[in-house]
Amino acid sequence: MVKKFSMLALAGLIALPAVASASGGATANDLERKIEELSMQLDQLKAQIAENAGVNQEEFRDLSDTVGDLEDRSESWDLAARIKFYGDFRARIDSYRAKYSTGEIARSDSLWTNRFRLNMRVKATENVEFKARLAMYKAWGMENTPQGLGGGYPMWDGNSTRQPSDNALRVDRAFVNWNNIGGAPIWFSIGRRPTTDGPPAQIRMGNEERMATPIAYMDWPFDGISMGYAYRWGTEAMGTGRIRFCYGRAFEDGLALQDDVHNTMDDMDFAGLSWDFMKKGNRFVNIQSFMAFNVFNYPSFESDFVNYGMSQPQASGGMGPQMNVGDIMHTSAIYQDKISDINFFAVGGWSQTNPNENGMFNDYAGMGAAQQMAGQGMSQAQIAGALAQMGMQGTPNTSGESGYSVYLGGRYDIDPIGLKLGAEWNYGSQYWLAMNPGNDDLYLGKLAARGNVYEIYGIYDLPTGEALSKYAQTFIRFGYQRYEYNYAGSMDWNMKPYDLSNDAQVAQLNQVRPAVDSADQVYLTFEAYF
Repeated sequence: MVKKFSMLALAGLIALPAVASASGGATANDLERKIEELSMQLDQLKAQIAENAGVNQEEFRDLSDTVGDLEDRSESWDLAARIKFYGDFRARIDSYRAKYSTGEIARSDSLWTNRFRLNMRVKATENVEFKARLAMYKAWGMENTPQGLGGGYPMWDGNSTRQPSDNALRVDRAFVNWNNIGGAPIWFSIGRRPTTDGPPAQIRMGNEERMATPIAYMDWPFDGISMGYAYRWGTEAMGTGRIRFCYGRAFEDGLALQDDVHNTMDDMDFAGLSWDFMKKGNRFVNIQSFMAFNVFNYPSFESDFVNYGMSQPQASGGMGPQMNVGDIMHTSAIYQDKISDINFFAVGGWSQTNPNENGMFNDYAGMGAAQQMAGQGMSQAQIAGALAQMGMQGTPNTSGESGYSVYLGGRYDIDPIGLKLGAEWNYGSQYWLAMNPGNDDLYLGKLAARGNVYEIYGIYDLPTGEALSKYAQTFIRFGYQRYEYNYAGSMDWNMKPYDLSNDAQVAQLNQVRPAVDSADQVYLTFEAYF
């Protein structure tokens, strides 16, 4: 009887390290409790041995040594239990059809993509925590970005891991939080920021929790810091709030000669506030306001060949020299809530440009025409008069331009059958600027549209059995998007937003860079969170 008991105890002790490695989280406390239980059983065994002199004393000593050894090793198990891994996988198919300002049609009947993301979370000390997310995102049959995705731009820092490229696992997020500074509800954070898929994106994407700090209009991966303060309103109805100061770098100029001839670029930085005005249950109000300083005309891409092509004159299909073009101010707010089974939100945004002498929203067609007229020997007065008659501008636009956007949506949850049905609409004005190169819309970011975008979608929770992880979700998501542009450009502060209902302006636009007039997109995803 004693021998049988000792073998069972020993088997249970040997299994403990595997339990620690597999579960993570609070397993350290479970280990301590199990070791205490086994120690008590060992004490009981001692009492039985005292009454039974025929028990094998060597076997008992071996068991005692094993328990002692495991008690010593429990500290290392505790260290391992601090690290949590979890992730998600998404397979997606899209069918897309776009009509351009030239009247041409572009389409892709089926574009398949895979996206895999691995999260890590670990505490270094009681108040210091590290969080990271690695991501792989690629199209089936491709090791680079397929034609036309991401607005036609190849990979750069502002869309890294956010549009399909190759099968590399890249750092999507990596930052350290120092919480409870000085015993106060103050924190400091530094690293690759959690600034993509912000609210209310989680409603459409099937997640129940907020996925990023800024509102979805600011969907831009960048590196930076934040410092925040958390508070309670003091009344139950208002709940809690948080206010953060955020700073980040969107472009690093690197080493440059400090003279007027060579130093044409400065670093592009972000700075602003994100204020969770209140959070109570499902009710959430956020206001954010930031400035983008020393905005570039185009970023540095991963490919040197692409960078060379972009630096060519506009007449040759490029953008000319890389340069700063001014500052952009951005303010937005969201109200989000849930009543019964209906989730809903309302978002508003405002943008304001402050260009330097290089201009923003430039009339490239007019500037090209002015160069041709100058080459023909016309005076500046003659050029200005001729352009005015055609409604064109031959010099950089140094006037500040304001734009706005409205974004509304809702989702009805039919929990008994695991189905969620939603609809969204957003509108952007002529000079609206969304800062969202990291959007998740594959072709063109809908929140950057200067016009109307309509979307209907459904999310169906698959009956895949009992969840084995608190992160577990398995569902399909299907939807349809309709883009109707009033003005050209999508997150473009360089080119004038030509009026797509004006034949003369459309003709001017087509001389420079044809734009999407309307588009239809259908998508279906299979998603597993684990």
